[in-house]
Amino acid sequence: MQFTHSEKTQDYLGRLKAFIDEHIKPVEQKIYNETEELNPTGDWRTWKLHPLIEPLKQKAKDAGLWNLFLPDAELAQGLSCVEYAPLAEEMGRYLFASEIFNCNAPDTGNMEVLYHFGNEQQKERWLQPLLSGEIRSVFGMTEPDVASSDATNMQASIEVDGDNLVLNGKKWWTTGLGHPNAKLAIFMGLSNPENDKHSQHSMVLVPLDTPGIKIVRMLSAYGDYDAPVGHGEMHFTNVRVPKENLLVGLGQGFLIAQGRLGPGRIHHCMRAIGMAEKALELAMQRSLDREAFGQPLFKLGGNSERMADARIAIEQARLLTLHAAWKIDNVGVKHAMTEISAIKVAVPNMLQKVVDMAIQIHGGAGMCQDTPLARFASGARALRLADGPDEVHKKMVSRLELAKYRR
Repeated sequence: MQFTHSEKTQDYLGRLKAFIDEHIKPVEQKIYNETEELNPTGDWRTWKLHPLIEPLKQKAKDAGLWNLFLPDAELAQGLSCVEYAPLAEEMGRYLFASEIFNCNAPDTGNMEVLYHFGNEQQKERWLQPLLSGEIRSVFGMTEPDVASSDATNMQASIEVDGDNLVLNGKKWWTTGLGHPNAKLAIFMGLSNPENDKHSQHSMVLVPLDTPGIKIVRMLSAYGDYDAPVGHGEMHFTNVRVPKENLLVGLGQGFLIAQGRLGPGRIHHCMRAIGMAEKALELAMQRSLDREAFGQPLFKLGGNSERMADARIAIEQARLLTLHAAWKIDNVGVKHAMTEISAIKVAVPNMLQKVVDMAIQIHGGAGMCQDTPLARFASGARALRLADGPDEVHKKMVSRLELAKYRR
């Protein structure tokens, strides 16, 4: 693995940083504050995008900083996982930045699903509008009535009825469901209970205006509804879609999910590293600018050692994540499972500790809307559950390690 970024990556990273410095950084706090004012309640039906978001997206598109995540030189910029990783980190410093460049979750994962597994008709109907930023999408996997850390527990069902598929079940923590532009759900459900446990589920493309879909509510995380994105609960009652909305084939859901989650976890982790860098930057600035008991904060209570620990932890997490990205690029997701699971444990835990340190140095200011730290803290804690909890990933790492010795 090379430890220096390619010229291509450095070029994109320089342009991205310049764009952020000119267009995003000056309005960061304005967008945070005014988005809350625009969306004061949990009623997603009234949620609105900040008026600066769409013009910023157009500027990013005009600047050639659009769909940076997709490794296709015709539909996107043709960047590999390793090449995209530092760009995702830079975006992660600002909670809304990924959307500006059309690199936001869960759309990136859904676009990758359509790119790799969709047929031409599905790509034309859904992938093209997603790539152009006209619509947004959601991924319906987690369920409220079962332990979804074990995805084989899924109870939501998919039944074949002539030329149609009939969907029933409940989904929750569906990220992006409150977004005004959300138009498509990828629904995962039990379709072939007679098969082995990893060949029982399928994925189906479902327009969100299909009769039988009810958005029940948005779920708050630490009291915040994350408007105008939202994480919602939706119920499917005899929802009928054509069989051509099926992805790949019946029983192929886990195959698709594995392909979706590999690169997606790289993206999540690199954005988290960007948050950690931003949190450390804020902590350093605060510790230099503020005095207590006649001394700057960095000289008090072991703060300088904590910031050194944060720097060490961030560097370790970044190298581990880049190694996972390199393995995905060079040997494929299937042969990078240890590294993918390892970063999914290491990076969110690192972020949680770094953000907590930064909040402590800020005192009360770290807990309110005057900095992004409280939002970072919520995101860090959520990331230890999203795409599989720590315990599941540790089990994967230990299972793969034991297999080496059993052989």
